[in-house]
Amino acid sequence: MDNPILLLLGPVFLGFIAWEAWHFRRMGRSNYTWADTTSNAALALMHQASDAVAWLLTFGLFVGLWQHRLFNIPATWWSVVLLVVAQDFFYYWFHRTSHRVRWLWASHVTHHSSERLNLSTAFRQSLAYPISGMWLFWLPLAWIGFAPAHIVAVVAINLAFQFFVHTEAVGQLGWLEHVFNTPSHHRVHHARNPQYLDRNYAGVFIVWDKLFGSFTPEDPAHPCVYGIVHPIRSHNPITLTFHEWIAMLRDAARARGLRQRLVQLFGPPDRALADQESAPLPRSNSIGTTMQPPP
Repeated sequence: MDNPILLLLGPVFLGFIAWEAWHFRRMGRSNYTWADTTSNAALALMHQASDAVAWLLTFGLFVGLWQHRLFNIPATWWSVVLLVVAQDFFYYWFHRTSHRVRWLWASHVTHHSSERLNLSTAFRQSLAYPISGMWLFWLPLAWIGFAPAHIVAVVAINLAFQFFVHTEAVGQLGWLEHVFNTPSHHRVHHARNPQYLDRNYAGVFIVWDKLFGSFTPEDPAHPCVYGIVHPIRSHNPITLTFHEWIAMLRDAARARGLRQRLVQLFGPPDRALADQESAPLPRSNSIGTTMQPPP
């Protein structure tokens, strides 16, 4: 099954992208390029197609777990609120794991590969998420007792919210910064500055980062520099989707012994790189770094 929420919101997203491009152009800033924006759009269409297939193939698992659910949760306003919070909690752990397990990073790196941050960057998604197992993180919601169709809808709503935090056009938002993921918090997440690497994993609620020690505020003294530590100089959607999968599988094939192969596939991206180059592990300022080269 496919969820139409994101497709129905397509005109809204495109309208905001047009406004942001006009806004920066009026300010004399070239925050958009045709090459970057069109590759983002192509990646979005590829992701939507794979997402539809993934839900079609996995929806039966959600139904099966829901039929053996722990609780009978009625469809009420409070259960919808509870589902939004619960799904965002599991999204936090999916997102954090996607930065610390190379198998998931191979898909997620696509989203971080642009050296620009604008609203179209939210479209920059990988069709390989179903392969890396993103859907596994939502299965506990069905087992708890949330209806599978509601889970699909809330996952889409969560992603729709995140579209609006991919911008440099909005500064800090007062008290909202203490509770919600905001453009300021998400700029930190997309930055490759050493003090910002692997921080602010929130989807909707920034409280998860504050609870689990992964929060860093944006510092005006250190402007965000976007992209990944090892840039991929391409706008080809196929290259952007599969370059890390190819590198990961090549490194695993070259590794000596089962342990080293597993490190290449499922270890932290920085650990895999350090082991592959027979170098000391890179020092981390927090919980880790994203493909940071050894010193």
